[in-house]
Amino acid sequence: MLALGEDALKSHIKTIGLYHTKAKNIIKTAQMLVDTLNGYVPNTKEALITLPGVGVKTANVVLNIAFGKETFAVDTHVFRVSNRTGLAPGKTPEAVEKKLDLVVPAPYRLHAHHWLILHGRYVCKARKPLCLHCPVQMFCRYPEKTKN
Repeated sequence: MLALGEDALKSHIKTIGLYHTKAKNIIKTAQMLVDTLNGYVPNTKEALITLPGVGVKTANVVLNIAFGKETFAVDTHVFRVSNRTGLAPGKTPEAVEKKLDLVVPAPYRLHAHHWLILHGRYVCKARKPLCLHCPVQMFCRYPEKTKN
């Protein structure tokens, strides 16, 4: 990444949102990994969030995907599904993450946030949820279930 440089990196990631800032942070993070971490990506949330552009959600994704840790990356989809269904209601992503940590059974913990993201993206959509096609509608606490 460092050899590629920020401008060349931008040309590779320009289709994603906020690519200017992301490119800067990726280069800064790569430099930090080389300079202070001997090229190793940290495997704790606390260490990951010290890297430029890495917040709790990104740290949880890295821990889950790269290190196989049972974490819950709470994005807008996970937040919405957790609150609508009553699975893990909370006013903040952090609150939802803590509740998911308590309620998701062991066999499902590694992949749960991926399933919740997909459910929120394709079934429990923000504007027009597909409640009639929802496999968990009988358990859902969403009061405004749609008849689509």
